Amino acid sequence: MALYALSDTHLSLAVHKPMDIFGNRWKDHDQRLKYFWEQKITEEDTIVLPGDLSWGMTMGEALPDLKYLASLPGKKIIGKGNHDYWWGTASKIEQAFAEHGIDNMHLLYNNAYECGNYALCGSRGWFTENANPSGADHKKIVLREAGRLERSLQAGAMLEKEELLVFLHFPPVMNDFVCREILEVLHKYNVRRCFYGHMHGQYTIPRRFLFEDIEFIIIAADHLQFDPLLIE
Repeated sequence: MALYALSDTHLSLAVHKPMDIFGNRWKDHDQRLKYFWEQKITEEDTIVLPGDLSWGMTMGEALPDLKYLASLPGKKIIGKGNHDYWWGTASKIEQAFAEHGIDNMHLLYNNAYECGNYALCGSRGWFTENANPSGADHKKIVLREAGRLERSLQAGAMLEKEELLVFLHFPPVMNDFVCREILEVLHKYNVRRCFYGHMHGQYTIPRRFLFEDIEFIIIAADHLQFDPLLIE
């Protein structure tokens, strides 16, 4: 049983949102993703997908993308990204999954999952990118996300595993940006590895870096060239 991670699949099987407008790296990325995924991931493995899975605005539009991911091998643990507009309440998502036979995809949302020696935890997080989008209240959002992360880590700690692994959509640290509220939660639970996505096109970003004794690892799909990262 192996553990993998990959973020930002940005699928658009039911809507017109070609990702190759952002560069040749994205050309036929859904097929490249499938190729690499099926080369290494088996039904016994787990893959964490922390956000920006589909460009669908509604569950109806997102379902072809979610079914596409569900058709690939392994257990999927999914989180919410800033472009997952289809994401409603947990109960509505789980109901839609049940109605459409999606039984290998599970929400990482105020909870945690056991995988071997690890507890898988996470939330969306928050990243201002120099400005608050749509006048969003940064303080309110970041406190909410820090609270969700803490609830997830609390659940993970109860699993009594060797390590708490955190998966966020937004990077809590990037260049001069530091989300102190998220970092405080990571430190409180002695998190040593944090995986994040969201960042695209900036391929000079180091794949891994250390900040305040926490290792941050980017798993955005285009940075990995759509080849899921083996964690363990």
